[in-house]
Amino acid sequence: MEGFDRMEAVARLLASLHGRAIPPDTRLTRQQLARARRMLQAIDGYGAGATQQEIAEVILRVGKLTRDEWQAASARHAVAGLLGDARAMISGGYRKLLRHRRRS
Repeated sequence: MEGFDRMEAVARLLASLHGRAIPPDTRLTRQQLARARRMLQAIDGYGAGATQQEIAEVILRVGKLTRDEWQAASARHAVAGLLGDARAMISGGYRKLLRHRRRS
């Protein structure tokens, strides 16, 4: 199947080079792309010095929470998951993005 993935990539490249419509890249679903975007935003914010609560306020659009509310908030766990997954991607997990989705 890897050869098929490469053929699709070549087809997208050639279409782009020749000004034709670029076939969609089907390796990631819309949901996976959205999560990857949130992961990048979270790790960038964290690297810039934002707290996890500030990241949640911006990315997950939760309002300002008190300390006790934050401790019990599902957003706290969501941000921790985004940061953990982003760190895994940075450590080499990004290669999984390049593989084609396989039907189960």
